[in-house]
Amino acid sequence: MNYKADEKRYNDMPYRRCGRSGLKLPAISLGLWQNFGSTVPYESSKERILRAFDLGITHFDLANNYGPVPGSAELTFGKVMRDGLCGYRDEIVISTKAGYGMWSGPYGDWGSKKYLISSLDQSLTRMGLDYVDIFYHHRFDPETPLEETVEALEQIVRSGKALYVGISNYNGEQAARAAELLAQRGIHLLIAQPNYSMLNRTPETDLFPVLEEKGIGSIAYCPLAQGLLTSRYLNGVPSDSRAAADNTLKTKNIDDETLNKIRALSLLAVERDQSMAQLALAWALRSVTSVIIGASKTEQIEENVGTIKNLEFSDDELCRIEKILGNE
Repeated sequence: MNYKADEKRYNDMPYRRCGRSGLKLPAISLGLWQNFGSTVPYESSKERILRAFDLGITHFDLANNYGPVPGSAELTFGKVMRDGLCGYRDEIVISTKAGYGMWSGPYGDWGSKKYLISSLDQSLTRMGLDYVDIFYHHRFDPETPLEETVEALEQIVRSGKALYVGISNYNGEQAARAAELLAQRGIHLLIAQPNYSMLNRTPETDLFPVLEEKGIGSIAYCPLAQGLLTSRYLNGVPSDSRAAADNTLKTKNIDDETLNKIRALSLLAVERDQSMAQLALAWALRSVTSVIIGASKTEQIEENVGTIKNLEFSDDELCRIEKILGNE
């Protein structure tokens, strides 16, 4: 059956300007980090991606190593593009990244020009695309001169293989230097992607002031702290949770103090007629252009998109949140 997008998909989703650029991103973006690889049935991935688009999510965030296995999320997304979204390419923002280990040997990791350009070529092949909208350097490389990494990003834009470039996992000083080097080459650094949530606020004092000064957009990954900022852990660690599986979220990081904060926040969420996840996303959206959600079920996407119904906080609510998080 041919896919036809919901005609009302743009009615509710807010689209926010990304820094000092012409590009707008949806408040909620979909990331394909862990739940869209080769270990997941294709039809499930396709259903979630198309449902996200129907709900106004126009930005899909990938990376070369997303899976599992590495590369398989891009293969999945490329197939969905061919099977359903191909007629909507100009309505979609597709981003991918390179910077973590992708293939064996000295040329498949970090930030060299050889790696970044080769990786993007591979990503485009996997997705069956001529270009991506945003290409990120996924993490700062302490050994490669930043000038070389920036030269690669410039070449990628000049070649037409990406419309914009961004950085991920850079601190404020590194981001400022990257933006300056790109500007010297006539390229604007569009966006930075930090790990940011109620439980990880480091970017507020380190990165965000730089982004504001230089007109760079921001998009938060892990705004739900890999599920911690949901109702999933209110009664401890479920046996079937990501934390219990000891994946990227470790049970040792889920202590009583953290759980008590989440329980207190959940009570505020009830007062706001929101879920715990919706509260956390709305709070993060006060500081960033967009937030990246992940989803193993369609219902999770629908719940998270429901965040847009209530994005405002009273001064009293913000004070209560600060007190709960231990910042007063």
